[in-house]
Amino acid sequence: MIAIESLTKRYPRVTALDRLTVGITPGVTGLVGANGAGKSTLIKILLGLAPATEGGAAVLGLDVAREGRAIRERVGYMPEHDCLPPDVSATEFVVHMARMSGLPFTAARERTADTLRHVGLYEERYRPMGGYSTGMKQRVKLAQALVHDPKLVLLDEPTNGLDPVGRDEMLALIRRVYTDFGISVLVTSHLLGELERTCDHVVVIDGGKLLRASSTADFTKRTPSLAVEVTDTDAHPDGAEALRSALVAAGLSAQTPGAEGAPGAGHVLMVDATDESAYDTVRDTVIELGLGLVRMEQRRHRIAEVFQAGGDAVASGTAGTGDAAVTAPGASASAADRELQPQKGGSGDVA
Repeated sequence: MIAIESLTKRYPRVTALDRLTVGITPGVTGLVGANGAGKSTLIKILLGLAPATEGGAAVLGLDVAREGRAIRERVGYMPEHDCLPPDVSATEFVVHMARMSGLPFTAARERTADTLRHVGLYEERYRPMGGYSTGMKQRVKLAQALVHDPKLVLLDEPTNGLDPVGRDEMLALIRRVYTDFGISVLVTSHLLGELERTCDHVVVIDGGKLLRASSTADFTKRTPSLAVEVTDTDAHPDGAEALRSALVAAGLSAQTPGAEGAPGAGHVLMVDATDESAYDTVRDTVIELGLGLVRMEQRRHRIAEVFQAGGDAVASGTAGTGDAAVTAPGASASAADRELQPQKGGSGDVA
């Protein structure tokens, strides 16, 4: 779908992209990086809206330097920022964008109705967009990117400003764009958990350079560690510690890695399971202690683990809940969001 070769974009005081080489295949691909990593700059170049300093790229086999107009005819684009006219209805706006993409009026009206139904705005389609919530505005932007039935859509931070429920609904819509309609998606985000749940492939960039590109399954492959969660009992007020001691006595390596203060963290054990006999040992020990077994599952890597100097994996911890966010160096890290700060200083995107 997209081929990028030694792509470089320099401005007088900043290098936004630095010899980036990567290929993007059909499916849902996540482009992840800190704010200022070069994501928006890359999208502008792929759409033929900004020239590259060096190197080149092709979208759907079309050269971005010479065939930008043809690319924009075949590609849908959802911008990051709010750009909707407040006194226009969703129907009027999406019909206009469909006409701009070359659809005749009747086809544009039909496609608009179908697309607004798909994104969940059919009942609100005649209201002026100035009265829409953030989530509804994001859905309109997604609808105008899809209305002309493109082969590929580029979505720039589509979950910006959404609450957790709205984010989940938007991610489900994005996934359906490919599964239901066969339209490939390139979606940018700095929230790593979103990409783990939604994307088939992930491309990680930092400071305009490629850190890693692979399938999501490779990022989140299983490890020999076994996550075991148990309940407490009257006989064992600290069930996790009782189980840990018994497993160590049985010859297994087990530890409680939970983050300090995290609810229920002390109830989870990480057990080294080098062979299948470890499963039997854990099960039998839980039964002998009279504990309740909540879950026993292999741990998976997190995409967040590539964000350390040089892309080396960070030390293993509990899987945890909530999305990890990649933030620019110097930004404060929220424990709730488990924000990660890349070691290298990324250069800022230039609007």
